[in-house]
Amino acid sequence: MYAGAASMRPREARALLARAGEMQGDAETVTGTVAAARQEVVAAYEVAREPQVWDAIGKMSIETVKDTVDGRARLDELPAHGICSVADVLRSGPERLTKVPGIGAETARKTMTAAEQLKRAATDSLQFRIEFDPKNADMTRLVRALAVWRGVWQAAGAQETDAQRCQERLEAQRPMAGPAAAGPWRRMFMRAAHRAAAVEAAQAVQATLQEAEQAGLPEAAREVRKVRTPGDRWVWRDFERHSADYYGLLSQVVGLGGDVAASEGFLPADIVERVGAQQLDTSRLSDSLRLRGYQSFGARFALVQRRVVLGDEMGLGKTVQAIAAMAHLAARGATHFLVVCPASVLINWSREIARHSTIPVVTLHGNGRARAAARWRAQGGVGVVTFGSLGAVPLPPPRPALLVVDEAHYVKNPDAKRSQAVNRVAAESDRVLFLTGTPMENRIDEFRALIEHLRPEIAADMGPEHAAISVEAFRRAAAPVYLRRNQPDVLTELPELVQVDEWEEFGAEDAAAYRAAVQEGNFMAMRRAAFVTRRPRDSAKLTRLLELTQEALAAKRHVVVFSYFRDVLAVVHAALGADARGPITGSTPVADRQRIVDEFTASRKPAVLVCQIEAAGVGVNIQAASVVILCEPQVKPSIEAQAIARAHRMGQVRAVQVHRLLIADSVDERMIEILGSKAQLFDAYVRHSTIAQASPGAVDISEVQLARMIVAEEQQRLAGALVNQ
Repeated sequence: MYAGAASMRPREARALLARAGEMQGDAETVTGTVAAARQEVVAAYEVAREPQVWDAIGKMSIETVKDTVDGRARLDELPAHGICSVADVLRSGPERLTKVPGIGAETARKTMTAAEQLKRAATDSLQFRIEFDPKNADMTRLVRALAVWRGVWQAAGAQETDAQRCQERLEAQRPMAGPAAAGPWRRMFMRAAHRAAAVEAAQAVQATLQEAEQAGLPEAAREVRKVRTPGDRWVWRDFERHSADYYGLLSQVVGLGGDVAASEGFLPADIVERVGAQQLDTSRLSDSLRLRGYQSFGARFALVQRRVVLGDEMGLGKTVQAIAAMAHLAARGATHFLVVCPASVLINWSREIARHSTIPVVTLHGNGRARAAARWRAQGGVGVVTFGSLGAVPLPPPRPALLVVDEAHYVKNPDAKRSQAVNRVAAESDRVLFLTGTPMENRIDEFRALIEHLRPEIAADMGPEHAAISVEAFRRAAAPVYLRRNQPDVLTELPELVQVDEWEEFGAEDAAAYRAAVQEGNFMAMRRAAFVTRRPRDSAKLTRLLELTQEALAAKRHVVVFSYFRDVLAVVHAALGADARGPITGSTPVADRQRIVDEFTASRKPAVLVCQIEAAGVGVNIQAASVVILCEPQVKPSIEAQAIARAHRMGQVRAVQVHRLLIADSVDERMIEILGSKAQLFDAYVRHSTIAQASPGAVDISEVQLARMIVAEEQQRLAGALVNQ
């Protein structure tokens, strides 16, 4: 707090103005750094985009130009003179065009104008991709600029408007307040009006400083000064792991466009207008989260329509959209939320909520469920519960502000107990959000069963005729409650690599097998214990694998499953049944491997290819697969990267989703911790690392060393757990 300006002594006024000078410097640092970082992204993007634009217009034949020029113009001779595309026209220029027989100066001018218009149109409609090419200086500049922009925005982006306002005010107020710091002799000769104006200006300076400090402007300036430009090698490694984040950062600055109608799920204009008017409060989301435009739309759709199904195709971030909706409501004062999901994704939900938001999360599962439920009711946050446990969880006095039901197609049978439990909670919740990636367009009865939980009056008006007429008719009828987007419609930078860690918990049977393996010190048995099961539902990993494959097959996607262990592949192959192809193992002859892959690729019906990772992870191209499931972490991360590269490579036209099946508090978590902490392993995860490709063993920790460390740690951990019971 500062002294009252009316009674301020010259020394106090000088201190105030000195602080104002520092604050103005902080404001200029924030605004200048943010503006410079944004400007560099724009400049780098325009440079990196230009080759892709020229590539696009290089594919536009001269016929395209002829269609936009006066029909009487004679352009038929251009191809004979090496001018075959729009790009050729622009490179040639009017002088070369006039040397072609039949083309005069006026025709050349019109042809150039038409080509320039086509180039502008190509620029506007370009589906820009950040090409993974560390040797490309322009792409490297862009990726580096985006990394800097992320750091600057996280440090000070939220204060940009406050900093601009502070800067403008102090620029006007400081000169006017200067006389308040004058000595007594100078004040003696001031006019009263001049002194009053100086006092008033000093009061305004004081108010501006207090407002800026409350907004955190000095802290933002300190943080933004710490941002450094990362090295090229680091930014490419970071982009490889977090490419989706980089596209989100880019769209934040330049607007990548895309099919707006598709990103809005082709909803009617009146619903789109209401959703567009809804502001999304992101103050309770983590700074690292960058919502795509379609994700923001999905969260706002759930808020506006209140009781809906979000049916986005797998890999588009339904979880993030649900978290964004909860975060908005939490920022507006809501206290209690509930997520209902299969047991196989319960840990995943808890981790994603903690990672992407500041909302407390409480797992309502296991032996401590009653205590956890009491804490959730008393303190609030997001309660995460399985379908099986939902009926035993009493609701808090303030009813849930939002009920989220993941894998909502699980409640399509109204007679099932879990459906009835969900229906009970849905009736008591302010808003309800069902999530399912399973297409519903041709399953009208199942869809109506879901809508019965949300909007019975809409379900009553939906009949089989809607699906029979067309997908569009179905969506019009379902528009108030249903939003679905597909990957090619909204991820314009395809192909993309989307990597998801699927955290699970042991069941009774596989937990017993794991403890036995740990006691024996059998590292390999520890790694495959999660698949030691007589029934698929007794294995959390196998259950999640079947869920992922069923969803992918329903979306008409081919899947490839990798494991190091043949007995794991045998369990997986048997559980998949008729959908499985292979397995490809080390004993499969090379010719047979290719035949299996060819049959898998040619299959019109989506299928699952089961492969031993060291047998099929190298040398076999599986572009037909766009979903990759890894049954366990690999001792050599380079092997995993090479396996993923079998699907995510040139020729792949769909985004590739990679799902890693992991068990919490097990060998899986220990492997990730140890391998992730070794800096020398980083290049092994980067497919384009020359060292990793030439000699994976040069950067991988030895299997013997890793096994010894993990076995010892797990034996110690489990022994401690027994003592504490």
